[in-house]
Amino acid sequence: MKLYYFPGACSLAGHIVLEWIASPYEPVRMSLQSIKTPDYLAINPGGTVPLLTHGDFTLTENVAILGYLGDLYPESGLLGDGTPRGRAEVMRWLAFLNSDVHKAFKPIFVPKRFLDDADAAGPLAEKARGHVRHYLERLDEQLEDREWLTGERSVADPYLFVLIRWALSKGIDISDLDNLRAFRARMYEDPAVQRALASEEGEESLKSVL
Repeated sequence: MKLYYFPGACSLAGHIVLEWIASPYEPVRMSLQSIKTPDYLAINPGGTVPLLTHGDFTLTENVAILGYLGDLYPESGLLGDGTPRGRAEVMRWLAFLNSDVHKAFKPIFVPKRFLDDADAAGPLAEKARGHVRHYLERLDEQLEDREWLTGERSVADPYLFVLIRWALSKGIDISDLDNLRAFRARMYEDPAVQRALASEEGEESLKSVL
């Protein structure tokens, strides 16, 4: 398997899952330039990351990749307890992270997609930070008396970790969200998470948060 990723992108979630399941894979580092080259667009016309290739199978979209990896390695338990209800619970939170929380960051990252007036970018981003903060409060409540979103470790947890990192990088305060802060600390202490981060960002970057 190959995982095409971009440092700082949501592809880190799949990178962490691949480390958790301990399956042989090759990480392929991309850049803003390389994701738009003809060779890459030939296998991923959207010109985005993540992209997972497995033999002659290519797969885009974070939710699909995380679900595929969980199904491919059911012994990992990353898609619930093996029951339809357990899997649905994981997918419920994975969908929320992808369709609600991730989407809420877009006006912060790329305000030009939403307006032509550059002077309005600041207020738009501030409004979006409020939406993200609201979602993080809900996630903090979900983690009350839990170490993981669904009670057991799942493919949703690395995605949450990515979104927390984004929130902090964009000045969204979580200092009063104790459950999210504890979750973030647990993730950083995880050896598999550390390997994925070291691969993407380097050992020195990792040391700054440990």
